[in-house]
Amino acid sequence: MRYQVESEVARLQQVIVHRPGVEMSRLTPGNMGELLFDDILWLERAQQEHDQFVEALASRGAEVLLLHTLLAETMAIDEARRELSARVFGPHLLGPAGAEALQQMAAGLGPHELADLLVAGLTRREVLERIGEPAALGLMVRGLDDFVIDPLPNHFFTRDTSCWVGGRVQVNAMALPARRREALNYEAIYRWHPRFAGTPRWGGVWPEPTEGIADGLWPDERGALEGGDVLVVGNGSVLVGLGERSTPLGAERLARCLFAAGAANRVVAVDMPQERAMMHLDTVMTMLDEHSFIRYSGFGDRATWVMTARDDGGLSIESREPADFPQVLAQCLGVERVRLLTAPHDDLVAQREQWNDACNVLALEPGVVLGYERNHLTRRFLEGHGIEVIPVPGDELGRGRGGPRCMTCPTRRG
Repeated sequence: MRYQVESEVARLQQVIVHRPGVEMSRLTPGNMGELLFDDILWLERAQQEHDQFVEALASRGAEVLLLHTLLAETMAIDEARRELSARVFGPHLLGPAGAEALQQMAAGLGPHELADLLVAGLTRREVLERIGEPAALGLMVRGLDDFVIDPLPNHFFTRDTSCWVGGRVQVNAMALPARRREALNYEAIYRWHPRFAGTPRWGGVWPEPTEGIADGLWPDERGALEGGDVLVVGNGSVLVGLGERSTPLGAERLARCLFAAGAANRVVAVDMPQERAMMHLDTVMTMLDEHSFIRYSGFGDRATWVMTARDDGGLSIESREPADFPQVLAQCLGVERVRLLTAPHDDLVAQREQWNDACNVLALEPGVVLGYERNHLTRRFLEGHGIEVIPVPGDELGRGRGGPRCMTCPTRRG
């Protein structure tokens, strides 16, 4: 099967999503900030909303792949299980004795049970129940409900950790520790799952087992790049937001890879505020059709840096002023002008709707998008400009600060 994403708005054919699971029940008022959440989701309702979201995707012809299923099927492959276990359950957690005990435990689990553990995490209480207490000081000093392996509640934002540009995938170096281990699960899937084994890559994250997932630069947070900041706008052009999560080095690395392969002719880095409310480019601007974007009024025109390839293999970088932003977008798309749709809300309404991901819509085809039903004012505005908006529930899903685009990793468009 050929995987290809050349445009944000070409017809969506296949997509990876993750149904919220037990990992969400691990969120507490005390740990939700560290795990990058602002609130605690009601899991059962979030699952109902996600099921409706998946139904909406499938009703328009998209094949929906569930991340947990892909991970479990990958864990049925001996080499994949062994390699991933060596990295997740390594000596960096509890020392050599603890690592040996945890890896033996993992070896005895079925594929689905191991996939559950890799996403939901593991507490000291659960270690004691499963294997007793190995001679590991790092385990003994923990409280019963302290995590030995942290949960991954952000896994349901499948866009960020893995993004496809052209015919290749990049597993991203995530900016914050709470999300870095997500990359290992994706690496295993793309390396060994029968659907994806041998898929061409732009880059990935696969440290040697002895390196583990230590604190600090893993593998190089200075080169962080997250999929919510990557918009494949088409016409050989890619936008990369430089905000709270993605770095100039990450954007430059992607540009060099794309240019070397002839997969893009222009990568535009977009200046963004360094703040939680606008953590990714797709929280403030997403694409609606071949020449239209929805944009949050508080975002406005931005400074950009246009990267193109030089004949000698280096980069040419042109700085553009904020006033040039619409022109830069038009040049990316090869059109005379772009349509930047900003709902005419007052500032109070605009901030609320943006916080609830009104600008984070997912194009199913040109002019047809999925958006949260709660953002009814923005939906009416878009419909008034000829955009079909398919409403999906997001009262619980939206508490994670992510919308329909965040929850999807397209693998095929066309």
